[in-house]
Amino acid sequence: MVPTTKEAERAELHKTIWRIANDLRGSVDGWDFKAYVLGMLFYRFISENLIAYLNEQERLAGNPDFDYAKLSADEAKYGMAETVNEKGFFIFPSDLFDNVRSQARHDPNLNETLSTVFHNIEASAVGAASEDNFKGLFDDIDVNSSKLGATVAKRNERLVKLLDAVGDLNLGTYSDQTIDAFGDAYEYLMAMYASSAGKSGGEFYTPQEVSELLARITVIGKTEVNKVYDPACGSGSLLLKFAKVLGKENVRQGFFGQEVNLTTYNLCRINMFLHDINYEQFDIAHGDTLTDPAHWDDEPFEAIVSNPPYSIKWEGDANPLLINDPRFAPAGVLAPKSKADLAFTMHMLSWLAVNGTAAIVEFPGVLYRGGAEQKIRKYLIDNNYIDAVIQLPPDLFFGTTIATCIIVLKKSKRDNKVLFIDASAEFVRQGNKNKLSKANQQTILDAYIKREDADHLVKLVDNSDIAENRYNIAVSSYVEAEDTREVIDITALNAEIARIVARQQELRTQIDVIVADLEGAN
Repeated sequence: MVPTTKEAERAELHKTIWRIANDLRGSVDGWDFKAYVLGMLFYRFISENLIAYLNEQERLAGNPDFDYAKLSADEAKYGMAETVNEKGFFIFPSDLFDNVRSQARHDPNLNETLSTVFHNIEASAVGAASEDNFKGLFDDIDVNSSKLGATVAKRNERLVKLLDAVGDLNLGTYSDQTIDAFGDAYEYLMAMYASSAGKSGGEFYTPQEVSELLARITVIGKTEVNKVYDPACGSGSLLLKFAKVLGKENVRQGFFGQEVNLTTYNLCRINMFLHDINYEQFDIAHGDTLTDPAHWDDEPFEAIVSNPPYSIKWEGDANPLLINDPRFAPAGVLAPKSKADLAFTMHMLSWLAVNGTAAIVEFPGVLYRGGAEQKIRKYLIDNNYIDAVIQLPPDLFFGTTIATCIIVLKKSKRDNKVLFIDASAEFVRQGNKNKLSKANQQTILDAYIKREDADHLVKLVDNSDIAENRYNIAVSSYVEAEDTREVIDITALNAEIARIVARQQELRTQIDVIVADLEGAN
């Protein structure tokens, strides 16, 4: 298939972004340098976002020549309070990306200038409803770090190049409605950084096609939901798929999540802004979801998606309070201290609305391991909360080649059965990873929606049968794999072997005659 002009432009833009990111980082590790590239992308975005908003307001008020970027500080500050109330932040004209960039080469204190600008942006939200959304957003962009250079001059030289490179990217404008290129650039960079970072990258980023599959599973039959949630949200890629699948206006109360890693928590909030999700439409918390969950008092969520960390350690029964936690108590047992997977699952079930759906990427061991995990599966099956188990192909995720699975939870099901889908062969090879193509995703979705047996792909199993199988919910226990071995006709094979042996003997006789003739001639 020949790519369209837009696809070709997008591919070229991506190549340019990645080349810039690699060229500029120098000796800084790529995974660490991402904070600088993404931070500058964010700084440019909110600058252009604010200019577009304020210019539009003035033009609506009958001032067609208004240009916020050219105002003095005194002229700009009159609208500061109203702007913070509407946008969640404020940037003085002199602090805007383009204005700082235009002076950067001639600013011997550029690092301090940028540090002050970032501080001022965060400070503009202090005391406002948006304070928590902006607090610490620029913490990981250390413009005074020796990683950027041994001297101030060297650091500033690198910062100038970074400002110019990000400023020159053709990311569209608000006026031509191509501003989603900012979000697209972010997602591309995160995918590339995660790919090159190995195991650590996989902890913070879920491939886009997996994110889309999870989102689509949770909204089947719906055109809108109250809100969406991810208790281990990483950089937010899973949550933001709902903006694409449903449209952000159809996620009525917004995007909610929690992330334990501070740097990734900051990246997630930046990601929200870069996808044009305004501050009042998202609530991302920092902290350990299992032991210190945010959003405890919120209305339950209609759509929950997550790719929580696989088999990490947690407090478990070392904390005597957790067995009485209403999230975990119903199962009568806690997930093992060395494997928190099903603790995340129980947490999500607790946060799920009665009419909601949760789609969770799981480590395969949770499907069949014994002990406490078997008891938790017993609780989930006996109470009819597991709607489906989907076996995914291997090598989809960054940092691991294992074949993960998806567990789908519902509190309101129309039967007492579990749907098992073997999608292990549903992939295309792309580069050094497997990928779910649109066709692969659709095959899985169609099987999930149809909910009918299909040879070697789908099996609908009564909960009572699963109980008899010791609550093992591994897909391979129920969906028979297709036998792809070639059928061999033994009689024909023996005849062929006999023919080959006879021919071999015939050739040997001919060779013996030739050798004898040669010897006689000598």
